[in-house]
Amino acid sequence: MLTLEDIAEDAELMDAIDWDMTHEEAVRLYLEWGNNWARGNYVIRSKADVSTYFVINTWEGDPVVYLIRRNSDQAQELAKIPLPKPVAERFMASIGHNRGTYSLTKDVKAWLKAALNMA
Repeated sequence: MLTLEDIAEDAELMDAIDWDMTHEEAVRLYLEWGNNWARGNYVIRSKADVSTYFVINTWEGDPVVYLIRRNSDQAQELAKIPLPKPVAERFMASIGHNRGTYSLTKDVKAWLKAALNMA
């Protein structure tokens, strides 16, 4: 698995990250092909269409950020990044301490961008 440092040093990977992709949108685009015509202007045409994005997973307890690369065939976990305690606590409070898979919040996105040396 990649570290934050590995990600920050890989310009091609950094350019590929879709900061606006949500977990729900990725599922709709890559796993529910029949719905793609209904919304947006991004359509998946083949396995060569790929998105790289972050999701937050709370199923195992403490929230963890995953960097995912997904196409219509598979989702590959590229990185597993634990959140710092203050960010994790704010995030868990924002979701009512529920378990699940979530899109980035503004707070988590800001922390990630700072951790990746982005302005």
